Amino acid sequence: MDLDDLLRALNSGETIAGNSPLHRVMHDVSQEALRITAELNGGYHEPEQVRALLSVLTGRPIAAGVTVFPPFSSDFGKNIRLGDRIFINSGCRFQDQGGITIGDDCLIGHNAVFATLNHDLDPARRADLRPSPIRIGRNVWIGANVTVLPGVTIGDNAVVGAASVVTRDVPDDAVVVGSPAKVVRTVSSP
Repeated sequence: MDLDDLLRALNSGETIAGNSPLHRVMHDVSQEALRITAELNGGYHEPEQVRALLSVLTGRPIAAGVTVFPPFSSDFGKNIRLGDRIFINSGCRFQDQGGITIGDDCLIGHNAVFATLNHDLDPARRADLRPSPIRIGRNVWIGANVTVLPGVTIGDNAVVGAASVVTRDVPDDAVVVGSPAKVVRTVSSP
């Protein structure tokens, strides 16, 4: 079992059994992510250096328009896809095993948490991991201290108010607030 096997399983929504060969691969990749993010967060880096470290973390090129203010954490890294002209403010945490995709022109506020894994409710299977992707459309603004839960899609031009907990999909052009986040109005498309 290797990273490609694990990514195939994660991206197909396969449950990763605790202490399985795939779980061990996930643990090894996580150790690499922790090392890279420790380097990212361990001192000042020019924006180009931040993007270079993010490229190593994700295994993908990072567009020149992406800006991340550390500290930033990811406990996997290899299932993050970032568009262009994205700003990710300090303190954000990405649990990306299930996949996190962020479209172009997005703003992510301080301390946002994107969680893509759930555990089994059965205590005998609690170590099992159930991945589900988060998809953020284009031109989305996510406020500070927002938590986005597994399987959520946030539509284009949406706004998520500070401290909201997003438990279900958000339509295009919606403004959502609260816990759980609910639509309170719409915005005009640019």
